[in-house]
Amino acid sequence: MRIHILDDWFETLPDLPGFSLLDGHGVTVWTDHISDEATLAERLKDAEALVLFRERTHVTRSLLERLPALRLIAQRGAFPHVDVAACSDHNVLLCSGKGGDEPNVAAAELTFTLMLAALRDLPGQMASAKAGLWQNGVGRTAKGLTIGLYGYGRIARLVAHYARAFGMSVVWWASPEGCEKARGDGEVVADSREAFFAESDVVSLHLRLTPETKGAITADDLGLMKPDSVLINTARAGLIAPGALKAALDAGRPGRAAVDVFDQEPLTDPNDPLLSHPRLIATPHIGFVTEQEFESQFGEIYEQIIAYVAGAPINMVNPQVWSRRLYGL
Repeated sequence: MRIHILDDWFETLPDLPGFSLLDGHGVTVWTDHISDEATLAERLKDAEALVLFRERTHVTRSLLERLPALRLIAQRGAFPHVDVAACSDHNVLLCSGKGGDEPNVAAAELTFTLMLAALRDLPGQMASAKAGLWQNGVGRTAKGLTIGLYGYGRIARLVAHYARAFGMSVVWWASPEGCEKARGDGEVVADSREAFFAESDVVSLHLRLTPETKGAITADDLGLMKPDSVLINTARAGLIAPGALKAALDAGRPGRAAVDVFDQEPLTDPNDPLLSHPRLIATPHIGFVTEQEFESQFGEIYEQIIAYVAGAPINMVNPQVWSRRLYGL
């Protein structure tokens, strides 16, 4: 198959062992991000299969109309960036695996790393040392603090494990179903949403971005946080209401934020008001960017392509496309 891999910004995948699963296919790896749909369509005009790098490129109906050779889109995880109905209308099969039962360890590790960096102001201390000024302020110890985890998923539960190893208390907030499950597991759930934000020293977001959760974290929520508290977001920027995080940092509640995700990605403007905010620690959406995680995620994606070529597709989101093809409809 003629396979195009999109948005591998650092051309990481060809150097990993799992890439050999695509031997025998014509593979093109694109290392930049194209927002202009006409330009993107011209690049992909001969593509029979697309491999999507998370949610970096949106697959719209108008894009699909420009790709007559396309037969398969392979990815992993949620797919709010893909117009599934349009895929079905254009006989493009979407395959998306959910991974195994293991949590995304890389994302959990980065969450905890950002928390420690914020509590100790590591970026500020490093800049001070490199400037010959030596120490710059006093940090906080994690032990004895309360971390509030919003969302009762696998990554959040792994972060809770790390937090307890550091001597932190853990409190939860989630959907009604998530809160009920947490209580059933013997976890501490906040008395109310307001108490969750007001009493946590660290709040870390671990929700999927869906129409229901978009903008779920409001300016009022952030305004309840302590002046010396920290907000961590390694999930999705869209969970926070537009403009609310910058306004909250301007107001000093929370005192600091550490984020791995932004509304616009890649964000390359160093003067962006949020990115350049003095109370913000930022990483460029690297929560899943480790060799081990790439091998796991993309190995599963490559297996979807192999299964499709073998005539036995797996992880089909719109199986009616395959049924039509199978029966010549």
